[in-house]
Amino acid sequence: MYYRHLEKQLFFCLKHFPAVAILGARQVGKTTIAKQLSKVLGKKTIYIDLELPEDVLRMRNMQEFFTTNEKNLVVIDEVQRMPELFPVLRAVIDRHRKSGRFLLLGSASPEVLRHSSETLAGRIVYTELTPFTLPEVIEKKSLQHLWIRGGFPLAFLAKNAEVQIQWQKSFLTTYIERDLRNLGLQASPEILMKLLTMLAHNQGQEQHYSQYAASLGISVPTVTRYIDYFENSFILRKLSPFFFNSKKRLVKSPRLYIRDSGLLHYLLHIKSYNDLLKHPVAGFSWEGFVIEQIISTLKDKYQYAFYRTQDGSECDLVIMKANKPVWCVEIKLSDAPSLSKGFYLTVADLKPKHSFIITPSNKSSFSLAKGVSVCGLDEFLREQAK
Repeated sequence: MYYRHLEKQLFFCLKHFPAVAILGARQVGKTTIAKQLSKVLGKKTIYIDLELPEDVLRMRNMQEFFTTNEKNLVVIDEVQRMPELFPVLRAVIDRHRKSGRFLLLGSASPEVLRHSSETLAGRIVYTELTPFTLPEVIEKKSLQHLWIRGGFPLAFLAKNAEVQIQWQKSFLTTYIERDLRNLGLQASPEILMKLLTMLAHNQGQEQHYSQYAASLGISVPTVTRYIDYFENSFILRKLSPFFFNSKKRLVKSPRLYIRDSGLLHYLLHIKSYNDLLKHPVAGFSWEGFVIEQIISTLKDKYQYAFYRTQDGSECDLVIMKANKPVWCVEIKLSDAPSLSKGFYLTVADLKPKHSFIITPSNKSSFSLAKGVSVCGLDEFLREQAK
């Protein structure tokens, strides 16, 4: 059993808010963590899965159902399938305002669940459950294992690589053919899979939507819409460029990353660590993995962006507070990294408190230059998550 760090935050939220939402990709462990929480809270729990017809029937008279169970914790899974639920939740919460009444599980972002944000303001708090992070597994499994397989529990814990790959195949097929359709995207599954594969081959690189559109025979606005669906269902991360008051010409288009490294490797037909190291996308895979681990671990304590200008200044990740750079992070797939002139230009531009180069090494950190440290990902996360 792996302890999910989100549990502590969820327990706190259920003690102080009437409704708590756990959002995240399908199969990431939302139901498991909800059942564990219900045991800790010591309350009777009523579990509703809106993918089951019999549970949908139970919700036919929602107001009566919620009133009958007002002393219980009601867990509602796949909540995005029933948007008409949220106005009723608002009414029953206002009638009997008590913490820990509802735990909502969903596989769509808060932007997609706009009905809840409009009607439950001040009554709900949102959390995100990501795939496994390195601090959650490092005591039992290696960084290499997490990087190659990704953090979805059933892929990460699979008995062997063959089982892992079969799970990833099934997950992506269901995601493309059913889940996106349930979120309202009516599109060819074949085109969606091709686009996702193209994005994998261009992990973290400059994106040219017009080239995707031409290759797929669709319009640029359609490509943009499909990518928005990938992002809002937690499969794709869109990292925005950092802007500040500068006369330099800045790169303005976002960088896109397949969030789970295991799904990225499946799309690229990478089956082993040796396959990965020989692949042209290896460096970008490591970059995306590190970025995702940092954001998933540090969460909304900071804001995140990349920095790049037309004159060559560049930084893989800028970590900010109140839009002010705190740390600049360069990500290198090398145990003996060197810094480019572009990185030093970035440090001069942004003036962070400190800069880091993150490598796959598990050795102790060391100083490369004034204000610049080289360290492993595990050490960085342990130090900065304090």
